[in-house]
Amino acid sequence: MTDLNRDALFIAGTWTKPATDAVLEVVSPHSEEVVARVPEGSTADIDAAVAAARKAFDEGPWPRMTPAERIDVVAALSMSYAARLEEMATVISTEMGSPISFSNLAQAPAAWMQIEAFLTIAREFPWEATRPGALGADVMVRHEPIGVVAAIPPWNVPQFTVLSKLVPALLAGCTVVVKPAPESPLDCYVLAEALLEAGVPEGVVSIVAAGREVGEHLVRHPGVDKVAFTGSTAAGRRIGAICGEHLKRCSLELGGKSAAIVLDDADLASTLEGLKFLGVMNSGQACVAQTRVLVSRDRHDAFAASLAEMIGGMKVGDPMDPATEIGPMVAQRQQERVEKYIALGQEEGAQLLTGGLGMPDGLTKGWYVRPTVFSGVDNRMRIAQEEIFGPVLSVIAYDDVADAIRIANDSEYGLAGTVWTADAEAGTEVARQIRTGTIGVNTYTMDMAAPFGGYKNSGVGREFGPEGLAQYTEAKAVYLSSPPME
Repeated sequence: MTDLNRDALFIAGTWTKPATDAVLEVVSPHSEEVVARVPEGSTADIDAAVAAARKAFDEGPWPRMTPAERIDVVAALSMSYAARLEEMATVISTEMGSPISFSNLAQAPAAWMQIEAFLTIAREFPWEATRPGALGADVMVRHEPIGVVAAIPPWNVPQFTVLSKLVPALLAGCTVVVKPAPESPLDCYVLAEALLEAGVPEGVVSIVAAGREVGEHLVRHPGVDKVAFTGSTAAGRRIGAICGEHLKRCSLELGGKSAAIVLDDADLASTLEGLKFLGVMNSGQACVAQTRVLVSRDRHDAFAASLAEMIGGMKVGDPMDPATEIGPMVAQRQQERVEKYIALGQEEGAQLLTGGLGMPDGLTKGWYVRPTVFSGVDNRMRIAQEEIFGPVLSVIAYDDVADAIRIANDSEYGLAGTVWTADAEAGTEVARQIRTGTIGVNTYTMDMAAPFGGYKNSGVGREFGPEGLAQYTEAKAVYLSSPPME
């Protein structure tokens, strides 16, 4: 891999010297060694980026192009991005520890798939349509760009989450300032190169990696019209409060504590295989992870034992090893957080079936935790109510299907979920009763043609689909003629 060190920021579509000498050190979660140093953005850098985005929106060609013209530029971005998928996957695994198998499956390709999906949606989107008015006159409804967008992705799936904001914003005619997380600034340098190659006009996109205080400066900035954020519920509440104070548009994709409901007729082998991915995908660092496994009381013990045997046998280690299934946590603080929850589960009286505290076998360094399965979990326990963001699963017994639905809904979150059954019709009926933004029957996938987002504390607004594109527009009504006077 090429040298990952950088000495410039991507502001207004050009490589720009940062306002200060502050540096972000990117530390490998596997080796605990510094793998790159890049500029740490300051409030002055944010001010420059917003000023450029404001000028490009207020005076530049981008929002005044036709949708077809913007689609052509984003299509060029898709081609440029596709050529960098292998590089992108390697960079993400290097900076935040995602297993390379997952990066090659989801971190890079699934991010690129969003570009293609949004291009299809944009070609069919009703940018301007006329409808009959209630008073007799026709009304034109226009979807116009919302303005300058602050896009703030997290570190766990950095490109997947940044493109879910950047691409629809660009197609809508917005200009964008991206603030990557300080743990994962490197992948956006690859993105910037793709943007340059695609010919995105000057000023339309800036990328400034920085920490929380500089991020709040961006959120509060009077030149920003909308904030699009993915991250923790606590940070989302803070951003939502600031946006509410300034009547600023915002969309928030936040945490989850999703339930996988295993009905009694579910096939054991296929259900376990599904949960192997959905329960601990990205080493458990995924907001949609199915970390509460609901099983009938009669099947609880046998199913929990099989699940523990499978999870306990997963390969933990070097994220660059194609055989690795569980990589490290992104940072030492995250490792410590997950281990505190493992200890808490034992204190709360849950039965530890596999995993537990201490480094996985064969590893002496890196921010690793043991893949862990608890059984006999009461849904009121903190390990069942709070988002852990690590490879920790809780098996919870239910009495009947109505009880399973009650337990699944007994959560402050409502982001994802699954139902496992041999009867797809019955599974769909259960899915209808779960208060969550997305749910699958014998499967789960984030389909970019469908809206993605959460109920309750899992967020506000939707990403993907026409609904996600509409989040970056303002709807304007144009009255075309006057109704006849009586």
